[in-house]
Amino acid sequence: MLITTQNKFSDYEIEKTLGIAKGNTARAKNIGKDIVAGFRNIVGGEIQEYTEMIAGSREQAMDRMIADAERMGADAVVCMRFETSQVMQGVSELLCYGTAVKLKK
Repeated sequence: MLITTQNKFSDYEIEKTLGIAKGNTARAKNIGKDIVAGFRNIVGGEIQEYTEMIAGSREQAMDRMIADAERMGADAVVCMRFETSQVMQGVSELLCYGTAVKLKK
């Protein structure tokens, strides 16, 4: 599956727009990670536990977007974006979306 944040691909022509492909995940903070993060917050620096959790969330949301695009029969996704929002205290959603398209062969 070809994916770009641009409106089009330089090497391919879009034949048909199929619709919005999306995938999301919601993640809750972990008490163990919160304790470690609290200590790191005192001394400063990157909080690796959250960085890893966010990276995993991005990958899962993107995988779900790709599966959604494949269900539509897409060859590619253009204008891919990530959005985040807080669902409730300690729970965040990560949404990956873009336009599913068919490319000219």
